[in-house]
Amino acid sequence: MNQEDVDKIIAEAIAENKKESKKKWHKSKSSSHHIETARKMLNWTFMVGFIAAVIIYFALPEQRVLFFSVGFGAVALKLVEFYLRFMF
Repeated sequence: MNQEDVDKIIAEAIAENKKESKKKWHKSKSSSHHIETARKMLNWTFMVGFIAAVIIYFALPEQRVLFFSVGFGAVALKLVEFYLRFMF
């Protein structure tokens, strides 16, 4: 076996390893498209809920229950979005 044969075997092994790692980490486009759409909607809903909670906090200071309800609801939506980001 000469140096050219060894280099060819190594190059083939590296190319095969790259193919394997791409298959392992990259998922299909169709399923990730739906997840990305859901994540965007959840993120926008979270931002609207957060802004609503801040407005309620300053505009209606006696309505603490409403403020906490809207605020914790927004945080719950963000947790769902966070779960989708790292699990799918």
